Amino acid sequence: MDVTLMTEFWVLGFLLVLVPGPDWAYAIGAGLRARSAAPSVLGMLSGYVVVVTVVAVGVGTLVTKYPVALTTMSVVGAGYLLYLGTTALTARSEGGITAGNIPLDTRGSTQFVKGLGVSSLNPKGLLLLMALLPQFVSPQGWSSTGQMLVLGGLHILNCAAVYFAVALLSRKLLGSRPAASAVMSKLAGVMMLVVGLGILAEKAGELLG
Repeated sequence: MDVTLMTEFWVLGFLLVLVPGPDWAYAIGAGLRARSAAPSVLGMLSGYVVVVTVVAVGVGTLVTKYPVALTTMSVVGAGYLLYLGTTALTARSEGGITAGNIPLDTRGSTQFVKGLGVSSLNPKGLLLLMALLPQFVSPQGWSSTGQMLVLGGLHILNCAAVYFAVALLSRKLLGSRPAASAVMSKLAGVMMLVVGLGILAEKAGELLG
């Protein structure tokens, strides 16, 4: 695999995981009200294992047979990134994440299953992986499916680091610095706009060239 592409994906993926969303909300709820956040976070990570596998196997085969599918997915993904970035920048600060409306069961198995559902049914995560994974596949070396599985593994590691940190530090962050998540969301929104515009510019250049 191309080490440069892997590094670029890892950095971009880490920045995108920093964007508050359903995963963050569930991690915050687990950190604040569950005895241990591990079952909830491990459930979310397991959900992404399922999503990455489905995307890698399905999209890998599709891109191999129909190269135009990559262009189509890239344009759709770029548009979704622009939407998310604009939404993050225009969202009102008081409309940020709250953990109080996410019920948690005291049983670890139930928390795990709920975490699995939160991530596997999260359309943002699915669309972002569909748009980004093919972008960082090298034409040489391993199969596209194998490369996307490795890249997806990096994404899951990013999620593990961020969600465990969010769960463990949520009480302190929400208690003493309530605006921290809003500031992070704005910065990530700018990054998504930059990435989305960059993808559109690249595809436009390929078509015009």
